[in-house]
Amino acid sequence: MILSAITSALRRDEKGAALIEFAIVAPVFLTLLLGAFEFGHMVYVKAVLQGSIHDAGRDAGLESGAHNLSLVDSYVLNQVRIVAPQGAVVTSRKNYQNFYEVGKPEDFNDANGNELYDDDECFTDANGNGAWDSDRSMGGLGGADDVVVYTATVTYNRIVPLWKMLGWDERNSVSATTILRNQPFGDQSVRQEVQICPV
Repeated sequence: MILSAITSALRRDEKGAALIEFAIVAPVFLTLLLGAFEFGHMVYVKAVLQGSIHDAGRDAGLESGAHNLSLVDSYVLNQVRIVAPQGAVVTSRKNYQNFYEVGKPEDFNDANGNELYDDDECFTDANGNGAWDSDRSMGGLGGADDVVVYTATVTYNRIVPLWKMLGWDERNSVSATTILRNQPFGDQSVRQEVQICPV
């Protein structure tokens, strides 16, 4: 009788229910909130990186750009460090003769019709390295009127310690790319394409 009275009283008692509900909801809410902060910061870092490489790409495309590449890259780093203080930026440039060639492989004679380059097939060496490449670009800034793909990748510390709970790395990487044509400050160099057939 006493036990049923205690059980009945506990069923009717609602004191402390809000605390239990908060204990259930709070971790989920905080995880979503912290995740939103982390995602928003990542989007902001990417936007700053994209804007800074657009500006830097235009500066590098000038005639004086080849002599100022370290200043151009420093500009990108300084802009990124405003929003990601410990950020490290790695940049790369590759150039093409025109926009059509961006990301295209070197031509080859598909002798067996498999639509893949095989080591025994003849190819046109467009970048002068003596080997077939799936990307016909040349490294670096190029020259007058060349099309340059400028890529920057920033690696920075996450701002929220949520990464520990989710098994992520402490550092996050974000990349941005811009494609611009160098200014026509001179005549564009003609690239010598050579047909190579392996023996």
